[in-house]
Amino acid sequence: MRNFTIEAGAFRLDGEEFRVLSGALHYFRVHPGQWRHRLAMLRAMGLNTVETYVPWNLHEPRPGVFDRVAELGAFLDAAAEQDLLAIVRPGPYICAEWDNGGLPAWITGRIRTSDPEYLAHVDRYLDRIIPEVAGRQVTRGGNVIMVQVENEYGSYGTDRAYLRHLADGLAARGVEVPLFTSDGPSDLFLTGGTLPGVLATVNFGSDPEKAFATLRAHRPGDPLFCMELWGGWFDHWGQQHVVRDAEDAADVLERVLAAGASVNLYMAHGGSNPGTWAGANLTGEMASGEWRPIVTSYDYDAPIDERGAATDKYWRYREVLSRYAKDLPDVPPPPATLLPATFAPTASVRLRDALEAIALPEVTAPVPPSFEELGLNHGLVLYRMDVPGPREPYPLAVPDLRDRAHLFVDGEFVAVLERDQPAPEVRVPGPATVELLVESMGRPNYGPLMGERKGLLGGVLHQHQYLHGGTATPIPLGDVSAVPFRAEVIGEARSFFRGELDVAEPADAFLALPGWGKGYVWVNGVLLGRYWDKGPQRTLYVPAPLLRAGQNEIVLLELDRPGTVLEIREEADLG
Repeated sequence: MRNFTIEAGAFRLDGEEFRVLSGALHYFRVHPGQWRHRLAMLRAMGLNTVETYVPWNLHEPRPGVFDRVAELGAFLDAAAEQDLLAIVRPGPYICAEWDNGGLPAWITGRIRTSDPEYLAHVDRYLDRIIPEVAGRQVTRGGNVIMVQVENEYGSYGTDRAYLRHLADGLAARGVEVPLFTSDGPSDLFLTGGTLPGVLATVNFGSDPEKAFATLRAHRPGDPLFCMELWGGWFDHWGQQHVVRDAEDAADVLERVLAAGASVNLYMAHGGSNPGTWAGANLTGEMASGEWRPIVTSYDYDAPIDERGAATDKYWRYREVLSRYAKDLPDVPPPPATLLPATFAPTASVRLRDALEAIALPEVTAPVPPSFEELGLNHGLVLYRMDVPGPREPYPLAVPDLRDRAHLFVDGEFVAVLERDQPAPEVRVPGPATVELLVESMGRPNYGPLMGERKGLLGGVLHQHQYLHGGTATPIPLGDVSAVPFRAEVIGEARSFFRGELDVAEPADAFLALPGWGKGYVWVNGVLLGRYWDKGPQRTLYVPAPLLRAGQNEIVLLELDRPGTVLEIREEADLG
């Protein structure tokens, strides 16, 4: 068995002084069939450790119902096979630009506090997750060297009893390796998010000298550790694609290492936000302003790009790291890609005509129920209500829409309504039937307004009068195998389309949807993610393990504007 300890202000592995050279790679953002390649890329860059978050909401989709938990252990084992140590950050909150910061949408109680109701959920989660970690610690023959207590808690609150409950709970569940916290390098964050006796680390993207001086002032006896060195950034729909100069990023890494610090590159490899797991942010210092959902790609302008290829930043990092690491392995070749191709849908069906096959039972309620009340994490809900009459054509308003809706009056499409966007004036006479097909996007992953609900949270107003009574039909998007396609291609929005992609041998690909508007893509039954013509992302990464030799089924749900063809491209277009 091995030991990883903190002694005299330094890390020691089996008694020898040790510098942690880590890179972030989230197992839940990379297809398991590609873990080995991505981990080998980390090792060849000069890293000796991999770091991963653990998303609670992925593993406990409903209270007490756990899913895919074994993936965490399998990933840690795969890292060990590549001679990589591991840092695990199990939450319960992770941020990570992940929906709701990793907290389940069903969570109750006052989140991220010592509230007993919330802690009861946290304890159940840790009871299930931590055995995957504890049994793989270096002290037990595995590769886990550190475990995080909570994530950037100083950016949120000051409930020391909460942090102590988490730290004591990790120890009680068998965690023997050093615990740590990670926060921004300021007195505000470091006094709110740390615990006595628990290693404090800092997160930043520039000015390491100032950051470490602040950390030293608060923790003179702790080894220096940048737990998140931000070498890139993430993208929001409708905003510019973010990139960072490779020379600048490498210079900051060099200065971090010159200070004698350990480091975790965030991200070393970003991967993708699969399905509907992408989060969102709210602008402003208090994270309470304009809502900005995050794109499907989590490329992050990382040194290893979304499909696992080395970028210019990779080679600059490798050059820096080679001065601190020995015997770097050869860099694995990049994965193969499909040749460019164009294909068209061959079948389709209106969403309305597919509801009987794919929707959950209709619910009648006096006020529009939220997605969460309907048991829906993400997807669509068709709300229907009546306007009494006869009456004048008064204005219709939908306050507090979460997040986007297609409005119909007496079955006719009228307008698209979007959260935080000016709404077109719509006047509706009575009697009439009003329908709203509401789509959810990411929940905020950071700030005081996490835990938001989705749907028609402010109801529907006709003039100043609420429309009460009506129905809600939940439409989950996980499984489209029952969609009743017809052998015709209709040119209507709010329809499913199916095409076939012929592949001689599976390889990575980038799917482009020129002329299409907004919607979702499934590849052989797996929900790949969202697309949206407002950009910046213009292609969706298709991992080779999702494809098979021969025919592959590509399904789209187009909400705004159907196109006519789909394209396979060799390179990503992220804006």
